[in-house]
Amino acid sequence: MTLSDRTNCPCGSASPLAGCCGRYHAGEPAPTPEALMRSRYSAFVLELADYLLATWHPSTRPSNLEPDPATLWKRLEVLESGEKSERGWVHFRATFREGRRWSMLEESSRFVREAGRWFYLDGNPVVHRLKPGRNSPCPCGSGRKFKACCGASH
Repeated sequence: MTLSDRTNCPCGSASPLAGCCGRYHAGEPAPTPEALMRSRYSAFVLELADYLLATWHPSTRPSNLEPDPATLWKRLEVLESGEKSERGWVHFRATFREGRRWSMLEESSRFVREAGRWFYLDGNPVVHRLKPGRNSPCPCGSGRKFKACCGASH
C-alpha cells in the first residue's frame, strides 16, 4: 500500500487520494468539470505543474507554471457546478495560507470538452484577505477554533 492509497485526497472528498483525484493525475480522464477542477486543486496542493498544464486548454494555457511552495492550500469548497453539452462551469472557493497571511480565492471557472476530455478554459479569480480571530472557526475547515488548530503554532 502506497502513501497515496492511505492519504485523504486534498480536494476534501475524504476519499483516499489514489481512488479520487490521484487516478486523474495518473491519466484517467475526469468525467465532469467538477471532477477536473477538484483534481486541479489537488494538483496545486501537490505541486503537479505538468498535470495542471496538461489539463489547461491550449488556447489559454500559459507556457509554463511554477507552483509557489510558500502557498499552502488548505480548503476547497465547491459552490456550484454543471455542464451543458461540451461546456462546463464550476464556482468554487479555495482557502490558502502564505506565511501568517490567510486568503481565499473565489473563482467561476469555465471548462470545455474536446475529444472526450475536459479542459480548464479560464476563470475570473478574486482573492479576499482573511483575518481569522483566535476564537473564530479555523479557515482550514476543521470545525475547530483557529487558536486550537492552524493558529496554534503562531
